[in-house]
Amino acid sequence: KEDSVIEEKEREESGLEQQDESCSLEGPSRGDQTNTNKAGAGRGEEAMGECAASPVDLDEMSETSPVGILSKDRVTVLGEVAPVWVPDAEAQVCMKCGIKFTFTKRRHHCRACGKVFCALCSSLKFKLTHLDGKEGRVCISCHSALIKKRRVWFADEISSSANLIPLDGLPPILTSTGVKGDYTVEEQPSEMLLIQELESGRPKPLVFVLNANLLAMVKLVNDVNRKCWCVTTKGMHAVGQVELVVLLQCLPEEKSFPKDIFRHFIQLYRDTFTGKVVKHLSLSLFGSSFFGSQDHAGFLYVRSTLQSLQGLPLPNQPYLFGLLVHRAEVAWAKAFPLRLMLRLGAEYRYPCPLYSVRFRKPLFGDIGHTIMRLLVDFRNYRYSLPVVSGLTVDLEAHRTCIKIPNTGYNELMKAVNKSNEHVLAIGACFNDTADSHLICVQADDGQYQTQAISIHNQPRKTGSCFIIFSSALKASAGYLAKSSVVEGLMVQITVETMAELRRSLREMKDHTVTCGRLDQSESQELVCVQWVEEKCTVNKIISPIDGKSMESISSTKMFQKSEYKENGKIIRWTETGDNPKGAVTDSAEHNRLTERIARAFCLALCPHLKLLKEDGMAKLGLRVTFDSQEGFVAGSNGQPLPAQYLNALNSVLIPVIHSRGRKRDGKPIVMELIFYILEN
Repeated sequence: KEDSVIEEKEREESGLEQQDESCSLEGPSRGDQTNTNKAGAGRGEEAMGECAASPVDLDEMSETSPVGILSKDRVTVLGEVAPVWVPDAEAQVCMKCGIKFTFTKRRHHCRACGKVFCALCSSLKFKLTHLDGKEGRVCISCHSALIKKRRVWFADEISSSANLIPLDGLPPILTSTGVKGDYTVEEQPSEMLLIQELESGRPKPLVFVLNANLLAMVKLVNDVNRKCWCVTTKGMHAVGQVELVVLLQCLPEEKSFPKDIFRHFIQLYRDTFTGKVVKHLSLSLFGSSFFGSQDHAGFLYVRSTLQSLQGLPLPNQPYLFGLLVHRAEVAWAKAFPLRLMLRLGAEYRYPCPLYSVRFRKPLFGDIGHTIMRLLVDFRNYRYSLPVVSGLTVDLEAHRTCIKIPNTGYNELMKAVNKSNEHVLAIGACFNDTADSHLICVQADDGQYQTQAISIHNQPRKTGSCFIIFSSALKASAGYLAKSSVVEGLMVQITVETMAELRRSLREMKDHTVTCGRLDQSESQELVCVQWVEEKCTVNKIISPIDGKSMESISSTKMFQKSEYKENGKIIRWTETGDNPKGAVTDSAEHNRLTERIARAFCLALCPHLKLLKEDGMAKLGLRVTFDSQEGFVAGSNGQPLPAQYLNALNSVLIPVIHSRGRKRDGKPIVMELIFYILEN
């Protein structure tokens, strides 16, 4: 009934519009018009008779049918202009499948072309311009044509622009049609309507098109009982950058999107082409006023650790969260970002919040008197506290343990070799196994106080941001060594103990320093330096070759200097992973071989980039094995590449793989390379 009422109303409106048009146009006399209409009706009846006898696709009659069919010059405006409707009396059968209309098999008009169809052949809907952007019932053929039209616009207009964010208004929005793989692009969407849609509890995020390769998903969420904008990227992985997430607490009665985040994402996307990428604890500064204030200086990007991620629409792993930094905090964000991250945790939520608060007070002021002034150049940032990846500090009762991963040996040796002979200072990482962490709070008078923030009321293990060994302790002081907390952990030792410690570190041996008075053994404490196996971080990346987890593979983001492009597409090598158990005797030789393999892969597939992307194979994987059975496999979407592409790869990859030669003591090595095909 509802469809019938709507169609009747639209039919009346369509008739009025046609009358207005006929009155405003110069044409034949009334008698001539009558004859013309009769002739048209006759041809229509004749056509309907043929259809009733033999069901055929009446789309082929588009050039000869007098009514309800768009002429050639009107095809380009399908959906933009209200069509002339075929009268019910002239449509006895569906103009698609030929089924005869009855009392139960009702007629339905396509709002795009005006022809008459059964319910099955006109079950799709599409947003039409002449309906002010509202959805209207369309036939299968018009739906396909409208989708194609949108795709042509997407390819021609979006691909030619590196930035689709207008100075005033919102970027285009991507909308699914309900059919897998089909979408529409809406230009200049209404900000008010979109915000109403989000506030009404829209289950899926809005998808904005920032450029041909980069999307931004936006949704309103509740994070720790705070209403927040959740803005995430999709497309950063394809340029060697982890995906990014910004949770921004909403302002009271906020009725506009935080569009500055879109511009920031575009800038980070552009930075990747110069090899500049955002990593854990990286600071990305804004070029001008941000969110309406000069005090908002940039984002400090961090990994999530112990925070709850429930209910957040997150991108594929890996990703980072951006924390808004006040301009007064920039010095700490540059020189010692972990201190700022933990201070934010003390202010909002341990270990740090994932959301940002605009127009807040700064947590640090002038640098003032701090032990870090001795370790960091706060003026020109020519030197800073060296940090060893994976190194953690555990402070427990009567025992402190400094754990150094075996893979951090080279980083540690750089720190040891560059350090002053009397002082060895090393920055630590966040200790996610600790119950609490030492933080530094700056009071209103500029003085620093050391506190501990914790999850539980009674912490058993405390982490520290850094450790300092100083050989200023004299043998005559009556102490074996002295440990104290001064913004971090400081251990004073003798010159002889410092020499022993450095020797143990160079030889990769464990070392223990006993702290306390020589004559009070019962109150002595131990500081233990231990080498440990690297803790395998959870790598949730899935191989595009066969869908297997890459958890056991140590992966590295790559910056590809050379570009391989053809037919408007470009292929980029973004990531490489090596089996950590494989024995690589010469890392430089291994890296050169990896680069040659990546170059050969790109060159071999260059002629096929357009076809690969159109077939949905935009993310590609290549796995090369060096053992008794040398070879490779390549795939996308969890399936091997079709034979035509594998044949193209065979001729160029096999010679490169065999060029490595046999290694007498070499163990099997497996490497996996990830590539993306982008719009150029």
